[in-house]
Amino acid sequence: MNGVVLILRKKIIGVFTAGMLFASAACCPVHAAGVSAVSALVLEPFTDTVLYEQDADRRMLVASTTKIMTAMVVLEHCSLSELVEITPAHAAVEGSSMYLRPGEDYTVEELLYGLLLASGNDAAAALADHCAGSMEAFAALMNEKCTELELQNTHFANSHGLDAEDHYSTARDLAHITAAAMEIPAFCEMFSTQSKTIHGITYINHNKLLGSCPGCIGGKTGYTEAAGRILVSCVEREGMRLICVTISDPSDWEDHAALYDAIFSAWQFIPLPGERWQCLETISGTQNAVRLMSDSPGIVTPKDTNVHLVARLPRFVFAPVLAGTAAGEIELWGNDSLLSKIPVYYGETVPMDSSLSISAWERFRRLWFLSGGIYYLTEAAGRAAAYGKGIA
Repeated sequence: MNGVVLILRKKIIGVFTAGMLFASAACCPVHAAGVSAVSALVLEPFTDTVLYEQDADRRMLVASTTKIMTAMVVLEHCSLSELVEITPAHAAVEGSSMYLRPGEDYTVEELLYGLLLASGNDAAAALADHCAGSMEAFAALMNEKCTELELQNTHFANSHGLDAEDHYSTARDLAHITAAAMEIPAFCEMFSTQSKTIHGITYINHNKLLGSCPGCIGGKTGYTEAAGRILVSCVEREGMRLICVTISDPSDWEDHAALYDAIFSAWQFIPLPGERWQCLETISGTQNAVRLMSDSPGIVTPKDTNVHLVARLPRFVFAPVLAGTAAGEIELWGNDSLLSKIPVYYGETVPMDSSLSISAWERFRRLWFLSGGIYYLTEAAGRAAAYGKGIA
């Protein structure tokens, strides 16, 4: 393809895509020993890369980790400042509680903090009724969100996670639910809060990793006797974010910390090259440049070997430019082998400037000058003939 080749060299040894798993125990020390969870998964959410899994598609009870989906649905349908009146039925829900007082009003924001920090089942019930009118209607909203996220092994019957026959998820689905929820700034703030005082009561986040695991930016616990211990957590180190999920894991805190240490020591996130390929010069357009976008913000790779990124992009583009059409690609090379290609698209539409009127020959001459010569002859002539007047 015509254009500029941009090369960035990094210390990496390959690419690890979403469909791959560890081929050997040597890739991850934790994998050799195993974790105590029945089901587990570690996900890099931006590239959808799975870095560890153990029976991750088994449908299981997920207890209060349900509340991650509850919070996301509420945030998508309600304002944080809306007032919710607490009823005796809300306050009477069994299990973990933020000790709501019937007859008092709480804001949606206050209830969400109680939901995520104290794992309040009473808050979950109050939010469901306020948001959808009933628990059944709210569960329907949760399941609609599952369909939107293309989750194949999740179904919700309630907002709090108490055991129910048709209430289940998987480690893989919980990781994707968490990744989606963390795209909401208000959720991220609550998810990472260690304590919050509401109506005179101070609630402490049940997630112990917030104070003990370097880089932890959030998490949610869950437990019932039938479900066992469930833990969802999120950690960022050295520019890479990981989400870890364990289900039915009596050693969840230790397993999460060990998985993070092992994976961060072996893998890294390499962002795609920045300013050079984020826009291209446009010729004959209503603006001088067009923004570019890619399928991924970067690549997850193992550490400790030399690889280079090659951006294959044109020097410029003639208007009109249509958003979503192909501009070029980013190649990842390692050990003289092509490891991955990431398509690059035009991120916006740039119409032709209708005030311009230049002959096909003048357009060809300018293209020849900009491109530097004979290498572009065939494409230049073809474009000039196709567009004719009206493009410079």
